Amino acid sequence: QLVESGGGSVQTGGSLRLSCTADGHDGSMNCLGWFRRIPDKEREGVAAIGSDARARYADSVKGRFTISEDNAKNTLYLQMNSLKPDDTAMYYCAAGLPFSPMGCFSSTGNEYSYWGQGTQVTVS
Repeated sequence: QLVESGGGSVQTGGSLRLSCTADGHDGSMNCLGWFRRIPDKEREGVAAIGSDARARYADSVKGRFTISEDNAKNTLYLQMNSLKPDDTAMYYCAAGLPFSPMGCFSSTGNEYSYWGQGTQVTVS
């Protein structure tokens, strides 16, 4: 079970840190990712990290967002800085098996098996 927290409302330029706690996390789920969905739009990949700790990001968030994990706490984080109104969305964390030698980033999330319930981020 994946549980997100940390969403909220911030002004443009502000920061938020999302957390995703994995209860009963299966250590084989080596791909961990953050995704977001805007109403009436397709889900999109934001960031992902693999067992090698190599992080990948969508072009739209590079330099502003940082994905990290604390294995001791079974927690995945997404630090979001310099937020823009375009970042307004429901954010989801997800876990899955490795699916590509290129890493764990997915633009759609279709390769991921386990999902949290989402946390809303609103930037105004």
